[in-house]
Amino acid sequence: MLKKISLFLVFLQFYCCYCLGQNDGAEEARRNLGREIVLGPADVRFYPEPPENYRLRRDGIDRGSIEAFRYQSGVTQTERLANVYLPPNYNEAKRYPVLYLLHGIGGDETEWIRFTQPNVILDNLIAEGKAEEMIIVLPNGRALPNDRAEGEIFSPEKIEGFAKFERDLIDYLIPAIEAKYSVLSDRESRALAGLSMGGGQTLNFCLNNLDTFAWLGAFSAAPNTKPNEELFPPSEEIASQLKLFYLSCGNKDGLINVSQRVQRYLAAEKIPHVWHVDDFGHDAEHWGSNLYNFVQRLFK
Repeated sequence: MLKKISLFLVFLQFYCCYCLGQNDGAEEARRNLGREIVLGPADVRFYPEPPENYRLRRDGIDRGSIEAFRYQSGVTQTERLANVYLPPNYNEAKRYPVLYLLHGIGGDETEWIRFTQPNVILDNLIAEGKAEEMIIVLPNGRALPNDRAEGEIFSPEKIEGFAKFERDLIDYLIPAIEAKYSVLSDRESRALAGLSMGGGQTLNFCLNNLDTFAWLGAFSAAPNTKPNEELFPPSEEIASQLKLFYLSCGNKDGLINVSQRVQRYLAAEKIPHVWHVDDFGHDAEHWGSNLYNFVQRLFK
């Protein structure tokens, strides 16, 4: 409960500082985030809840590994750090698809591991034959020379670092991963997903780089998500190039209006998508369960 309250306060502050940016708009931002959540007929579950043990480490199955990965970035002019999940029995004689998984505003390359154990989720699903073997790259989405979540993490410079990560990802991280690991390098073998701030980044970056990614997952996207008129390329491009557009939010999440805005556009334009609204807030339960659902549909 304390974690949920803390996350709510973090994103209340984020919404005030980032979306409006002016002192005279702070009260309006608070009212907007704290307003009554209005659910429409489409705002319902697409999937049942995962089994209770979906992210518990199991005995008797093969396990993957997580290793640190360093690369040089021309955006930050520094060496940057990511974490990489290698599936069980990773073999350089085989080539693997890759999921790039982005964190939230207060996180870093460790956030997904600390909150939801994606390595355990994948190990379990691969053992059950429900997910393809894949590599997961967990980068730091704050493309700044000092990319740590410290100091005033809501400052304009820190927020701008998340936007700058688009070029860091496309121009430096992906090529470095493809040079180091045995991966498939076509767009249909790359997926991009993220939670909260990372969900907004995913929408902004993926829809702007359909030649790079064919699978999109945005879980409780934050207000860094661009307005629809800036976010979306022509509908026929999305429908023809994205193999999966997965959008989710909890029905107790004060930021659900961000995802609702995106989903309403998708529905109006008849763009195929998954819209999953569960019973969580802006929390690890939502992110973990939606990662569980999302990865089962990837690379098939």
